[in-house]
Amino acid sequence: MKILFATSEAHPLIKTGGLGDVSGSLPNALAALKHKVRLVLPAYQAVMKKLPEKSLKKVAAFSVSGCGRSFNARVLQLKAGAFDDIQVPVWLIDIPELFDRPGNPYLAEDGHDWWDNGERFGVFSKVVAELAMDRCGLKWQPDVVHVNDWQTGLVSALLSVEPQRPKTVFTVHNMAYPGQFPKSLFDLLELPASLWHMDGVEFWGHFSMLKAGLIKSDWVTTVSPTYAKEICFPEFAYGFEGVLQMRKEQGRLVGILNGIDEHVWSPQHDELIVQNYSVKKGRVSGKLKNKRHLLEELSLVKGLPESEIEQHISSWMKAPLIGLVGRLVEQKGIDLVLQVLPELLDQTDANFVFVGSGNRLYEDALKQFSQNYPYRVWTYVGYSESLAHQVEAGADLFLMPSRFEPCGLNQMYSLAYGTPPIVHHTGGLADTVVNATDENLKQSLATGFVFYDPSRHALKSTLLHALHLFAKPRTWQKIQKTGMQQEFGWKASAKRYVKLYSEEC
Repeated sequence: MKILFATSEAHPLIKTGGLGDVSGSLPNALAALKHKVRLVLPAYQAVMKKLPEKSLKKVAAFSVSGCGRSFNARVLQLKAGAFDDIQVPVWLIDIPELFDRPGNPYLAEDGHDWWDNGERFGVFSKVVAELAMDRCGLKWQPDVVHVNDWQTGLVSALLSVEPQRPKTVFTVHNMAYPGQFPKSLFDLLELPASLWHMDGVEFWGHFSMLKAGLIKSDWVTTVSPTYAKEICFPEFAYGFEGVLQMRKEQGRLVGILNGIDEHVWSPQHDELIVQNYSVKKGRVSGKLKNKRHLLEELSLVKGLPESEIEQHISSWMKAPLIGLVGRLVEQKGIDLVLQVLPELLDQTDANFVFVGSGNRLYEDALKQFSQNYPYRVWTYVGYSESLAHQVEAGADLFLMPSRFEPCGLNQMYSLAYGTPPIVHHTGGLADTVVNATDENLKQSLATGFVFYDPSRHALKSTLLHALHLFAKPRTWQKIQKTGMQQEFGWKASAKRYVKLYSEEC
């Protein structure tokens, strides 16, 4: 099949979260199954700065309308081999007025949304629709257009009014972002009037690009089976429960668990960690070497004298190290962590490393803990791909207490690296982590630790249970090995998508 995969971010070109990881991995997995895939995303300033000019070739140019103005859009194809991690042709949509600016895909450098995000991704969606209908002179029309989150949801709506169109699949990575704008944007973009109604893109008088994807795609998928069930309930649906329940009744809502890129996230081959290891070879010594390196490096960054680091390293290595990598926002449960952290520091010998950014209050609180407990808490505010890998390899446990988590990737990375995760029973976390109950331990099924109520008390008791088992080396190694033996690569999930692409509409 010919598959056009449209997204607003894709690793390693640009990434702000899980969408970037998925968009960088799933197209490769589809190509490995012998399908012809094209990956399309905006030519952001940050992307263009990464690419040498000779790696790009202009393959099309045409005019596209925006809000009362017209843009000259160029389609730039990234030459094969420009990035080892990308095995499919990439089309970058170059519209400098919309995408040649500093900041990330959605936010300006001051941390606020770009004021014209609606126009930016509305125009991008128009371009994708033109590519899908083969009206750009490329002589390539896909059988399926796979779009992702609100930024490309409008593509499905635009294609729904076209004769002889490709099939459309819309993947929801997070329902919390509705892509909602005033009706004036719909009018200014000069979108087909037939789309403006209750069964179209209108949502309580507003224009929702998320709803466009939910209601006008042939198939709606979510990134885990449990999340597909959860979003049919009001507490997870953000007002779209009626639409989602309808799609479920139609048999058009499907949960397909994300995979992980096993070439990038493999302790056996990872080039960003100091000691490689596998479930069969060097697991115990490898994790210890990575733990020592992580603690030494973070302590040096913190400014601790080498003599003090040497003085404490022996006790640090014996104590459990709990890692957290992610956005510092309430969705991720960081407020719960901050509530239990003082008690855990007082009542246990556990140490903590935090890597992430988000709400300034949470960033400052973690920095304060790092200052108050210089030998027990390490905090890095920001995103670091190398540090994320080092935490997965060097920590003993991985903390992921999300209130909701459509899929989550870090818990799967943690399992692969022999770092049992502590998770809340929701979304993809519920689908991937098997709780270390007595029964699951007896049957060699346990891979991590699960709590079922998003409260400080449930989190603390689960953490204490995990620390209790950490003190039992044979039991702990059994949990580690079981987790590392799980299969979370993309092959099985990619096959499920291909089966979906082949279904009759």
